[in-house]
Amino acid sequence: TAVALLPATTAVFAQVESKASPEFAKLFATYQRIKSSYVEPVEDEVLIRGAIDGMLAALDPHSAYLDGAALERLETMIDGNYQGLGISVQMDDGAVKVVSPFKGSPADKAGIKAGDYITHIDGKLIYGLELDEAVKQMRGEAGTSVDLTIFREGRDEPFDVSVTRGVIELEPVTWELEPGGIGVISVNEFSRDVGIDVNTALRDLRREAGGRIAGLVLDLRRNPGGSLDEAVALSDLFLAEGHIVS
Repeated sequence: TAVALLPATTAVFAQVESKASPEFAKLFATYQRIKSSYVEPVEDEVLIRGAIDGMLAALDPHSAYLDGAALERLETMIDGNYQGLGISVQMDDGAVKVVSPFKGSPADKAGIKAGDYITHIDGKLIYGLELDEAVKQMRGEAGTSVDLTIFREGRDEPFDVSVTRGVIELEPVTWELEPGGIGVISVNEFSRDVGIDVNTALRDLRREAGGRIAGLVLDLRRNPGGSLDEAVALSDLFLAEGHIVS
């Protein structure tokens, strides 16, 4: 979930402070002290973003505030249609780490694996680069190519991989009926309509099996995440009662 933050001004802070709890008064007092006494001027945007990030970090390691390019990247993954390599990445101590290549994507076909570290893009070192900038460099028009230098655990030396960008139309859900009547449903990311697609997969598997499947494997191994609503919709297909998430 992303929350849009309106620009805050000192006047707005003053209005809030007059009605706020003593704990919020501490936050405002700290803000005022920084604005008046810090060794150099600090923009409100920097302080507000720092306060938001700090509040979310106090909750758990997985809550974060998204805006700008980060929000756009998440929305693109949920929509499931863009031009690029087809990988989910994250920062890991200043390095770009592959969370998962999307099934059937150019990155997947080129042999890039979850856990790989991308150290160079077209020969340029990207260690310490902002994640949004690294993603921007890997994106591009379908048919163009990019050279990635990969470090993989278990190999002594990094190696280069050339990947031709494509139109990434993700298949969030794929399924097949295995011998013995075992259905296998792979949920490759929690993008839009995953709950509906899994329900369709179950129906098709039952029909192909002649009315009843002997068992079901739900494969989430390569799923990098996505929409919480779709993860809830998937869970709801297999639960008759109880509270899924709050």
